[in-house]
Amino acid sequence: MTTGLPLVTVFGSLHYDMMVEAPDRPRKGETVTGHAWHPKCGGKGGNQAVSAARAGVSSAMIGAVGDDDFGRALLDNLGRSGVDSRFVRVEPGAGSGMSVAIFDASGDYGAVIVSGSNLTLGDEDVAAASDMIAQTSVLLLQNEVPDAANIAAARAVKRRGGRVVLNAAPARKLSGELIALVDIVIVNAIEAEFLAGVTVVDTLDGAAEAARALIDIYPAAIVTAGGEGVAYCDRNGQAFALPAIPVKVVSTHGAGDEFVGAFAAGLARGDRVEAAIAAANTAAALLVAMPELER
Repeated sequence: MTTGLPLVTVFGSLHYDMMVEAPDRPRKGETVTGHAWHPKCGGKGGNQAVSAARAGVSSAMIGAVGDDDFGRALLDNLGRSGVDSRFVRVEPGAGSGMSVAIFDASGDYGAVIVSGSNLTLGDEDVAAASDMIAQTSVLLLQNEVPDAANIAAARAVKRRGGRVVLNAAPARKLSGELIALVDIVIVNAIEAEFLAGVTVVDTLDGAAEAARALIDIYPAAIVTAGGEGVAYCDRNGQAFALPAIPVKVVSTHGAGDEFVGAFAAGLARGDRVEAAIAAANTAAALLVAMPELER
């Protein structure tokens, strides 16, 4: 953990990922022959904490792993990546979160997650990390832990004057209580369609339309549209869109988390929103072109 710098605290998920490479993703009832696989430490929370550390700010993780080999690997990875993991709890009797992601020849993927110990997060984890929360500039949340746990963390950070950024992924219905605590929501195209009620977000104009719709619910919204780019809108009247940086895509896995973590780092440093988004856009582009950065 880098000391003396603004602190990004991630409250959220840790998963041990099995990455499978295949010519295509299977349809219902189909078996596809793959050609490679490898393990990776992930979970949206873990990925975002590592991304924030890579972007040069202090990064800390509040989470839960099982007392198993996966959990030990996840903790080791956070330490190697410079993330403060003192408040990642080891839950006896629970399996660590894990996922299986299948990548097709174009680098796109589909995944299944098993939440495991991530579902045990709650008030006690927030209370245990109270001193760290008091120093938090930006709190990052995702939808891979219980809504009540996110509410507890957001309340604690808001009381101390920090900002709350919600990466509303995977898409799910959120309580009004959590929504009221969020300063900025970040979603991809699929999540934007679900939350904003727009039909299709597959262009930069569509992302901008979704961002405008989302500020009826949140004070500010960022909508990422993959290879098209990213759009921002807030209730103060600021709105802009940035095209994606052209790169040769090797794998899209983790690009959204890289964007979120890098954006939070810029926000914590006090960068203007447009500068923070531009830096995050660059970080995500580097990752899809050089996925070895993520491992």
